[in-house]
Amino acid sequence: MANLKKDALEQLRAQVEAAFAAARADALWAMDLEALAVLVEGHELGRNHSGWANPYPKDDPRSLLLENQFAYYHDRARFKALLASRQTGKDFTSEGEAVEDCQARAGTDWMVGAPSERQALDSLDQAKLWADAWELYVEDFKVEREGNTSQHLLKSAEIIFSNRARIRAVPGKPDTVRGRSSNVLLTEFDFFENPAATWRAILPSITNPLRGGVKKVRIVTTPNGTGSAMHRIWTKKDSARMAWSRHLWTIYHAVLMGLPVDVAQLREAMDDPDGFAQEFLCRWLDGSSVLLPYDLIALAESAEATEAWIDVTGSGRTHPVFLGIDFGRTNDPTVCWSLQRIGDILWTREVLVLENVATPQQEQVLRDRISAANRVCFDYTGPGIGLGDYLVARHGQWKPEAHLFGKVELCQFSTKFKREIFPRLRRKFEAPTRLRVPISTAVREDLHQMQQVITNGEYNYWSPRTREGHSDRCTALALAVRAADMPVFSLPPKAFGDRRGTRAGARRNRSVEA
Repeated sequence: MANLKKDALEQLRAQVEAAFAAARADALWAMDLEALAVLVEGHELGRNHSGWANPYPKDDPRSLLLENQFAYYHDRARFKALLASRQTGKDFTSEGEAVEDCQARAGTDWMVGAPSERQALDSLDQAKLWADAWELYVEDFKVEREGNTSQHLLKSAEIIFSNRARIRAVPGKPDTVRGRSSNVLLTEFDFFENPAATWRAILPSITNPLRGGVKKVRIVTTPNGTGSAMHRIWTKKDSARMAWSRHLWTIYHAVLMGLPVDVAQLREAMDDPDGFAQEFLCRWLDGSSVLLPYDLIALAESAEATEAWIDVTGSGRTHPVFLGIDFGRTNDPTVCWSLQRIGDILWTREVLVLENVATPQQEQVLRDRISAANRVCFDYTGPGIGLGDYLVARHGQWKPEAHLFGKVELCQFSTKFKREIFPRLRRKFEAPTRLRVPISTAVREDLHQMQQVITNGEYNYWSPRTREGHSDRCTALALAVRAADMPVFSLPPKAFGDRRGTRAGARRNRSVEA
């Protein structure tokens, strides 16, 4: 019986080696994007183009690996760099390799660095799934934060397995990656706040072979422009002493190797040729950087800033109130951010999030808040146009160049407009900070997600869509800051009746905030 089991394992090992060799030798790797695109057009979704098959039995979690994932997973090089399209399972594959290493080597340490707290914790969730499949018992789970509540910034989260192996996840910053010797996995490395400084800080962690053996390094990312950290790794010539094993997964490779994704539908939904080229075809275009780094957000965080406000309707009687409303309906939530000016500080009083709420119900919720505010900036783009028209009819429009001195400014999100509001928002966070925001993981992660993107020498602002939204809170805050920075010549709500829009009515009812 023992011999039969041994023979079966040897047979599987031989099959895995053959499958790995076949995956690495697949002719698709040598094709250019144009040739791959032609193949994708007539490809049956979910099928492997070359006929490659995963040799693992169905009860083995590695049986889930597609051909491109299998080739990366079984590459045992010390230094591996994976340049991959979005949504191709790069975290799933990378965490699987780390967990298998933890199972095979008791006491092994891995550190996972990610651009944000959310991504760091998501990586640990992937590790837990693999551990469960491997029947590797999680003995302890530890979380360390900058403060004493669950809303403070994450310093580290750690899984400790029953065999003393560990996987620690941290936001990818120089001060959080320093620490004990460990294997390293950096996911979405190009989108760290400061990849170069983080790499310098992390390098000592992999240099000591006396503790846990020779350390592995895995750098995984979607490209973020020429000159980025990954671009330098990808294009730098290897030396006799230092060589990277490089893997490339475009969306074309992933689909032809079994990923059931409709590329044409994806391209049409994105409606951004440059963005699609970089995010899914892994082309090196121009770069992006985080608009609001964690350290900058921390300057404005205060326990006295709040996400919920009880006295909404009476709020503006003592100190002026300003609203920014980023409208959403199905894909993204509507966010109404309320700021109150006390002295020279703008305090966050409410961050109202409305998810999957019908437009008439949204108007009912927002009505009293708008009435109590001194100025409102509203997202008048796409689906927000209809509600915006209704709001200015009820509360008056602020458009001084058209001699309209109501309360609501309708804001269309052109490139020019985004270049006005987002740099202004960043300046509010910079010292001396004149803005206060809540100590909240949801708020912090949303603010941190916004990127300044450089394309062909022109800059714009963009945020990846996550399950929480599309930096909707950040956009609403930028609108609220704009509202607060504008001069206030507003008509009280009761003035909008028969005289609405007339010059005489405006003269008699105009109120001026000094």
